[in-house]
Amino acid sequence: MARILSVWCRNWPITTWLRQQPPQSLRDSAPKGGASPPRSSPSGGGGPEGRRGPSPPVALLVSEGGTRRLAAVDDAAAALGLHIGQKAADAAALVPDLVTADHDPDGDRAALEILCDWCVRFSPAVAIDGLDGLFLDIEGVSHLWGGEAAMLDDLLDRLARWGAPARGAVADTPGAAWALARYAPDRTIAPPGGQAALLASLPVAALRLDEAAQAQLPRLGLFQTGQLLALPRAQLAKRFGLGTVLRIDQALGAAREALTFRRPATPWFDRLAFFEPISALSDLERVTADICVLLCARLEAEGQGARRFELVFHRLDGKDQPVRVGLSRPGRDAVRIAKLLKPKLDVVDPGFGIEVVTLWAADVEPLSTAQRSLDADGGVSLEEGLAPLVDRLINRLGEDRVWRADPHQSHVPERSVARRAPLDPLSEDTWDPDRPRPSRLLRRPEAIEVMAKLPDDPPVQFRWRGKSRRVRLAEGPERIGQEWWRKAFDEVGPGKVRDYYRVEDETGERFWIFRAGLYGDGEKAPKWWLHGLFG
Repeated sequence: MARILSVWCRNWPITTWLRQQPPQSLRDSAPKGGASPPRSSPSGGGGPEGRRGPSPPVALLVSEGGTRRLAAVDDAAAALGLHIGQKAADAAALVPDLVTADHDPDGDRAALEILCDWCVRFSPAVAIDGLDGLFLDIEGVSHLWGGEAAMLDDLLDRLARWGAPARGAVADTPGAAWALARYAPDRTIAPPGGQAALLASLPVAALRLDEAAQAQLPRLGLFQTGQLLALPRAQLAKRFGLGTVLRIDQALGAAREALTFRRPATPWFDRLAFFEPISALSDLERVTADICVLLCARLEAEGQGARRFELVFHRLDGKDQPVRVGLSRPGRDAVRIAKLLKPKLDVVDPGFGIEVVTLWAADVEPLSTAQRSLDADGGVSLEEGLAPLVDRLINRLGEDRVWRADPHQSHVPERSVARRAPLDPLSEDTWDPDRPRPSRLLRRPEAIEVMAKLPDDPPVQFRWRGKSRRVRLAEGPERIGQEWWRKAFDEVGPGKVRDYYRVEDETGERFWIFRAGLYGDGEKAPKWWLHGLFG
């Protein structure tokens, strides 16, 4: 069963707003002459600068139907009786020194996405939970911190130091972790399979029920989750709907709950943390080799290989510096992967230092040991020998610039070639030996000037790129009609029919040229084009 860590940023709109304010702005923005005594900043928001001196209560406002209302309040404002949905005028009358600002839900969402991406140092699988929380799938990665408790403490302590305090919990299911993070003591960790006992004492709101069920249950004397768990399921479904039963099953693990992770979830993840931040290029190269050894050892133990690797350097200021490489064939050779990564380390900006390095693998698939041949030399296959070269070219030039031309079922030249990865299995389609094609097909046919006998003789001379060439030998024509269902020739020339010729000039160079259109068809005069070169 999976292990889920739930993070709840209790007052996220206030937290994000306070973190954007300079140290003195809150005290300067407080209305003068208020009767309320100075108060320290709330425990749920603000950075370290907000805790150094008195600061007024804060509320964020939103317009609803022409009326300004409170969309979020900090702890100090809530202690004075202000609440979400209250009119801004009434709030100002109750708390004269209230500091107000416009609520920015889009900014809150963007900040939560940044926090989600930052949490990748703890787990490669992180999902956004509503408007103020996160889910981390920590199965198989908590041991990198020395256990789930140490991992949870590290995450929440870092957020608190950065002025974004949060609560957290760990359980087998997202529903149970969500409930424990919000209603149980902070940093509760449910033992595997033991969330039911911890949920029993929590209020029914911990099950994330709909508003109608949450309002109806207390009127029937059902205040705690344990009371619901003791009722027959048929009565629960009949009285409160199938949604209530589903939420109970999701919390207990009887029903699955889908999470939308910011990146594909993968167990192939490793992490290195340092006692002192590193920044020198030589140190980055060394830890790159070390973490590749760790992850590749796990892949080899499980008989797996991966095609894509992402190495992320996590800086002290919370920013990430990713470096990515791909392989043409699944692999797990740590030395080879590190060699592909090292040329890209020059672009990594360590800032004030790197404190954590993570490496995760994607496109993982079974990989057996390479089968060597039975001859005396014991060599490997051609594909295995080319793989390191292909990988270097792809990672240096780009994946879209290294490819192999494979035949494709179409008589139109432009459509008869398909791009494939260099070491992909060969296509079942083959070239027609009776219709040879040039080794190099131009991306677009180029216009040429031709001298030829009418109506269908091959050219005796043509000019291409400013150079005149006399034809010594010629074969053809090979007539290729239009694929009328695709209109493939509309952009090439005015003709709808092509007559192709294979010609050789006096120097021995061979060309593939065609005439677009027919003489005497009543339309514009045909045009000649050069489409390819034979090797």
